[in-house]
Amino acid sequence: MISRFVYETKIEHYLPEYLKKPEYLDKILLETTADGSHTLFVPGLNEHYHSTNGALQESELVFIHNGLHHIPECIKEINLLEIGFGTGLNALLTELEAKKQRRKINYVAVEPEPIDQEILEKLNYASVIGGTEAMGYFKKLHTSGWTYPEFLSDYFIISKLQARLQDINLRDEQFHLVFFDAFGPGVQPELWTEEIFAQLFKCLKPDGILVTYSCKGTVKRALKSAGFTIEKLPGPAGKREVLRAMKSRGLG
Repeated sequence: MISRFVYETKIEHYLPEYLKKPEYLDKILLETTADGSHTLFVPGLNEHYHSTNGALQESELVFIHNGLHHIPECIKEINLLEIGFGTGLNALLTELEAKKQRRKINYVAVEPEPIDQEILEKLNYASVIGGTEAMGYFKKLHTSGWTYPEFLSDYFIISKLQARLQDINLRDEQFHLVFFDAFGPGVQPELWTEEIFAQLFKCLKPDGILVTYSCKGTVKRALKSAGFTIEKLPGPAGKREVLRAMKSRGLG
């Protein structure tokens, strides 16, 4: 299983100013997307957390269908890294899928700026998905602590890290799958660079996969420069294409 020792921070103690919530997060608006599920809008960034054309649909296609479903069935325990925990929607869908597939998933989520609990409690993902199980999972995802692993079910262990990706050292060849779900390149350009993707390339196992919603030319070039083989795939409603990148065996 994943332990807290699979990574280390580059700073021993977080300073108060490091953890201070940015002013642009002081105002977050709840919006209903085309498939009935919620997204959050940050006016200060002019950015949504999920697609307004369908938040649930987007996450299911980009991260579950294109990512998790692409991990060979022979792998019974999956190490998964998410960049941008955000609303927890990807984690919720992954936990439900873990039980369905009866495969253990060790989920490490990196999020420097957690959303306030009162906003999280308004999100309707569990009710849109349906069932008391989804409700219970979603609550546990957001009430679980940060840094230390939490066993949320027989098939799902989560470690939430409140830190910037740039401040974490990840072990080589640790993960089977990366969900890259940071804010877009226009908002967080520092995360969509060859240097960042090279770091993620190293932490993936041979034949490991990175999936993301962005198909911008700069993103494709950065992934290729970092060593990935990229594949363009049909996107969700409102988006023509998304990306899956693989660390081909023998590279890195």
